[in-house]
Amino acid sequence: MTAAMLGEAWAAMGANRLRTFLTMLGMVIGVGAVILMLAVGQGAQQQVQASIASMGSNLFIILSGSVTSGGVRMGGGATPTLTLLDAQAIEELPSVAAVAPSSPGTAQMVYGPNNWSTQVIGTTPSFLTVRDWRLEEGFPFTESDIRSATRVALLGKTVAQNLFGDEDPVGKTIRIKNSPYVVLGVLAGKGQSLDGRDQDDTVIVPVTTAQRKLFGSQFVGTVRFIMVQAESAEAMPTVEKSMNELLRQRHRIREGADSDFSVRNLTAVANTAAETAQVMSLMLGAIASVSLLVGGIGIMNIMLVSVTERTREIGIRMAIGACGRDILLQFLLEAIIISVIGCLIGVGLGVGGALIVNKVSGMTVVVTIGSIVMSFVVAATVGIFFGWYPARKAAGMKPIDALRYQ
Repeated sequence: MTAAMLGEAWAAMGANRLRTFLTMLGMVIGVGAVILMLAVGQGAQQQVQASIASMGSNLFIILSGSVTSGGVRMGGGATPTLTLLDAQAIEELPSVAAVAPSSPGTAQMVYGPNNWSTQVIGTTPSFLTVRDWRLEEGFPFTESDIRSATRVALLGKTVAQNLFGDEDPVGKTIRIKNSPYVVLGVLAGKGQSLDGRDQDDTVIVPVTTAQRKLFGSQFVGTVRFIMVQAESAEAMPTVEKSMNELLRQRHRIREGADSDFSVRNLTAVANTAAETAQVMSLMLGAIASVSLLVGGIGIMNIMLVSVTERTREIGIRMAIGACGRDILLQFLLEAIIISVIGCLIGVGLGVGGALIVNKVSGMTVVVTIGSIVMSFVVAATVGIFFGWYPARKAAGMKPIDALRYQ
């Protein structure tokens, strides 16, 4: 019985192929748009999450604050107020996992005929722990290098590629500001940061080397900022409070006066960026879902027209013994076939569109089985829902009225 009805439904749709195609087109565009938009949104979310992971976890950054000199209030970081001794004191606080004082600058690298200008960070061995940054090859510098202000360096992948190409950099000597530095190792790739900066375009040297031999220091032992890693996310509020109290005490800041430093929770900033990306992904999916609603309305409209055109056919079927349930099933099957076939074509269109976007623009797109299944189920449900009313209307006709319809 059902097989015969399916055959009749297929024949009825084949008799009006253009109209069937146009009805189906709403589902095709709807499903394709939802899958493509979700793929773009989830790709952006994945990029943000990768950037967050590359920063490290449970991080704070302590920056030099604003100071007032001769009645003039200077901006944050105008005067270095943080020192290596501050970093050592913070490291002794409870729930602090690692501390990395840093003195960044920019310098020109030279190796043979190649040269490259990049960021140089003077820091301690703990920097790799704080940033969760491993070495791809070679080995890190040590506390002995810090004490001796040794001319050694760790290269980011971008710097290593531009200076050495396919040559192994480990053990080679490069020149930074016309001074020789031995390359101890090459850092693993980190990719872009949240602000779009290439994190691999970096060279790391001992902080004392940067202060004494590379950039100099306005005040002996001062650093530009200090990165601090808490032992856990739960310990971060306690660590932040302890650091503020410790630094105010060390810098002899009286009660009620502004601090000459600022503590920023990088994890909170990163989580905000992740939430923003997630909201964008949901918004794109919601916008694309509107096209599913439009496609469902299109199915209802065409099915209503079909019911009107086939009124006499409905009357004849009822006159020879068909009941209302049979008529309902007949038209509902047509709506189901249109919805399912349209959904299948839409899935192919959405996946293909996502791959094209990835290839043409280089944008990260993530097509998941979940998004495909969700789009298919929602679209099919919408199509069947909007096909129910015309089918119900056809099933509710009186045979005599249907036979008299002109």
